[in-house]
Amino acid sequence: MRIGDSGEVLATCVVHADLEVPGRVGRTAIDKRPVAGRVGVRVLGLDGDHVCDTKHHGGVHQAVYAYADEDARRWGTELGRELPAGWFGENLRIAGLPVSDAVIGSRWSIGDTLLEVSAPRVPCATFQHWSGERQWVKRFALRSDTGAYLRVLTEGTIGAGDRVTVVHVPEHGITVRDVFTGADPDLLAILLADEPTISDDVRMQIERHARRQTNAARAAARRDGVEESSRATEPSVSEVQL
Repeated sequence: MRIGDSGEVLATCVVHADLEVPGRVGRTAIDKRPVAGRVGVRVLGLDGDHVCDTKHHGGVHQAVYAYADEDARRWGTELGRELPAGWFGENLRIAGLPVSDAVIGSRWSIGDTLLEVSAPRVPCATFQHWSGERQWVKRFALRSDTGAYLRVLTEGTIGAGDRVTVVHVPEHGITVRDVFTGADPDLLAILLADEPTISDDVRMQIERHARRQTNAARAAARRDGVEESSRATEPSVSEVQL
């Protein structure tokens, strides 16, 4: 995604009704639906919206959640049903931009607001329950079309039909998808060093990826050591012949 790239807001969505869900969370505001007209955008999110699980969601680094219409359509085709704006719990359904491949720290001008890409969405048990699909969290994670959380740098209003214009892209080039998958921990270390805007949650994600890589490397080394030891204790062909 480059400076000057643009898309369009297809819908602005806020919570329709809180729902009861099993587990410790108890209630969720994942049921978002489009609203007419322009919606106020504040530092903590859209007017008329809220979160129930404030321990894991919301706050200035997760004020607004955007999802790409193209990704939603692909999922709809795969699941055999329409997934209307808001189904992913998103506040903004956006067409024309690869939201999950936005660079962390990039800035989008929408209406009279300025928003900054802050983090990937991490699927949870509540999303699983809401979807009604088997192994939904695993499937969603494997595709890694997570959408993006956004900070609000300039408050204002947003409405359906607004242009979304990329006005700033950090040079590090590390994307929302990169942070979510953790496929290249060395790359993410650059993000820790070079991107001043990253949140504590993103730092923890990156640290978890690094720990997994370290643990995997240690496990591989142990396996290699066992195999080498086993080969060393096996009799040679000449010894077997004797």
